[in-house]
Order: sequence, then C-alpha cells, then structure tokens
Amino acid sequence: MKLKLDEQGHVVVQDGKPVYVHDDGKEVAFDAVGTVSTIGRLNAEAKSHRERAETAENTLKSFDGIADPDAARKALKVIENLDSKKLVDAGEIEKVKTEVAKALEQKYQPYVEKSERLEAELHGEKVGGAFTRSKLIGERFAIPADLVQAKFGSAFSLEEGKIVAKDSSGNKIYSRSSPGELAGFDEALEILVDAYPHKDHILKGSGSSGSGAQGGGSQGGKRTVTRSQFDSMSQTDQLAMAKSAQKGEVTIVD
Repeated sequence: MKLKLDEQGHVVVQDGKPVYVHDDGKEVAFDAVGTVSTIGRLNAEAKSHRERAETAENTLKSFDGIADPDAARKALKVIENLDSKKLVDAGEIEKVKTEVAKALEQKYQPYVEKSERLEAELHGEKVGGAFTRSKLIGERFAIPADLVQAKFGSAFSLEEGKIVAKDSSGNKIYSRSSPGELAGFDEALEILVDAYPHKDHILKGSGSSGSGAQGGGSQGGKRTVTRSQFDSMSQTDQLAMAKSAQKGEVTIVD
C-alpha cells in the first residue's frame, strides 16, 4: 500500500491519521499508535507461548524411558486396586467405575443439554442481533438481514463472548484500519461480501454500467436482472432476488 497525497503532494490525513491506499483501491486511515501497541502485545503473547512450550518440553523429559504408555497406565491401575496387600480383581473395579460414570452422566445430562441450549441461544442473540442491527446491511444491501445471515452467518462465531469472523479458508479476518486487531462485525461482513462472486445480486444498485458491471442494469430507476442471470444464481440468491422483485426493487426480464 502507499500514502494518499493531495494535489499539492501533501499527505492526506483523516482524524489525525495518515491515509494509505491498498492495492485494491480501498483507503484506510493508519493508526500508528494502535499498531505499535498491538505489536507490543503480540510480542508479549509470543513470549508467553514460548515459555509454555519450554515448560511442556521440560515436563515431557520426566517421561523418558516409558516406551509403552498404555502398559504404564495399566500398571498404575493395578496399584490403585491394591487393598491391604490384596490384589482386587481389576475387572470388577473397572465395572464399578463404568456404572458410576454412567449414572453420573445420566444425572447431569439435562444440565449439559440446558447449557448447550443456552449457548445456542446466546449465539443466536449476539450473532443474529449483529445482522439485525447492522448499519452496513441497512445502507448497502438490497435483501433483508435474515437473508444476509442465511448466506454469511456461518462465517461468524462466538469466541470468549466476542463475535469472530473467518474467511472461506477458516482464517480469522483482521481489521484493515487497525492492523493486528480482529475486524468488527460490519468490516468483516464487508470483506466477506467483497469476496463473494455474486455480490452485485444482493447489494443495492450503484448505477454502474458497461462491460465491467454485473447483475443487470436499471430500468425506470429499478434494477433489472435477466432471466439467464437469475437462473445462474444459487437458490439462496434466487430467493433473495424474488423477494426484492415482489417489493418492486428489482425487475426480472426475459
């Protein structure tokens, strides 16, 4: 990326931050102070990871000479079953342990199911609510928030109570304006939509035309989509387009 300059060759500044232009043409105000802070935090995290790895490596050294872990575990179980120097049948002990574990599992299964249900409700509230409240969807999308969520919702998840977005390769999406930080909901959604090959079918018309425009043109102020373009869409996009047509936002022509 490169600095954005005005007509006099001066650096363009936004909110006290120099503006950079990425290779794809997007302009981002670079937060140098925030970036330095993030780099320091990441360095501290890297040091912590290294120290944990060294601790784990040193711990593993204490197991040198144990070639068969299963045999070692079996021997420990035999020792646990020694009572007054009498070797109790390990098979019976294991049977009792299995029955106890089964009883506990049955007892606490309702609580596990409740926890899973509450976790699903929390995900629906936070992630679903983010789609409903999104300013980006309200301003730029030609389809309602629930259809946007149906298409892109699987890219968002909750991690430690925070919404995290991942791309099609499973990589977390990071912010362009705050390097090193995870992208916020709207910024992540915008990045996902920019990479979507049929984005022109779900975004509001921008008035573009010519060989570079996709998804039809306009007619009487309304966006138009040809039947062949409609047939080439996925079922989700066809449903969204049909709803837009019912509202009079789009005209499908033969």
